[in-house]
Amino acid sequence: MARLGVYGGKQYVNDGMDAAIKELNLSEAVIPHYFKASLNIETVSLARGCVAIAIFVNDDASGAVVRELHSIGVRIILCMCAGFNMVSLETAEELGVTVARVPTYSPHAVAEFAVGMLMSLNRKIHRAFNRTRECNFEIEGLLGFDLYQKTVGVLGTGNIGSVFCKIMNGFGCKIIAYDIYHNPELAGLVEYKSLDEVLAESDVLSVFLPLYPSTYHTINEENIFKIKKGAFLVNVSRGGLIDTKALLKALKQDHFAGVALDVYEHESSIFYHDLSSTGVVDDTVMRLLSWPKVIISSHMAFFTVEAVRNIMQTTLTSLMQFLRNEKVENEVRIEVMQAK
Repeated sequence: MARLGVYGGKQYVNDGMDAAIKELNLSEAVIPHYFKASLNIETVSLARGCVAIAIFVNDDASGAVVRELHSIGVRIILCMCAGFNMVSLETAEELGVTVARVPTYSPHAVAEFAVGMLMSLNRKIHRAFNRTRECNFEIEGLLGFDLYQKTVGVLGTGNIGSVFCKIMNGFGCKIIAYDIYHNPELAGLVEYKSLDEVLAESDVLSVFLPLYPSTYHTINEENIFKIKKGAFLVNVSRGGLIDTKALLKALKQDHFAGVALDVYEHESSIFYHDLSSTGVVDDTVMRLLSWPKVIISSHMAFFTVEAVRNIMQTTLTSLMQFLRNEKVENEVRIEVMQAK
């Protein structure tokens, strides 16, 4: 039986993994070991005796960590997410450690959440909720606008971005997009343009790009003010796609009507932790939270029953393919990143 170390300690992960093992009839093949701690250089030793580990977006599988994992017997790193930027693929390939991911789990979950954040941002639902909780039923300052016939810009039209495009089409929006690869499923629905054109023309700018070295800080100091003044900005992809310093500068100059972030560039020490008693030492995220026109959630756009089930089942499928010496369909290799 294979020992699988699962980092993170969240109950939904543990319960989801147990359920997936049962559903896939793997109780005689896989023994899960759940660690409350996240993966980093100080917690590597927890995985001693495990042939595989499962990690999430804010775990640290940098070069030194991968070397330690290899030295204690780990032979496959299973990313329970689409992104794999937290893993040193160079070190993994050098040592012969397989890396696999979950390329798609529920694009509808993330796209629907993005729409929800946009609706809350535009119609000030979050602020209205806070007011009425205090018996303040005034609507002054809560004015929004119709999304109908507005221009929605989409950066990245892969699985999630394409679902978002289709939803916004249902609102009657004009949809323009930027992506190196033009999705044939969106022919006739989306007009592809240059990045600068999408930034300049969008009333709503939404980000669905993967995080690669080539997409890091896609929105930065050089182009953030090219975004149409008074636009809404929504990012449910990866925090590193937006230069936070540039974003703060734009907010200070009242450039955006609103900003919705499900991700944050330096989220690893904040998200998925209860800091209500200890406080947050990250001044940057506190500055973001201070703006009434900014809403932030904790990297939870994926968080639906269907998505969690698909993540766990896909993760276990990759593990079993590896154990059976079969091709790991969702393996990530270094050339994948270099090609981006």
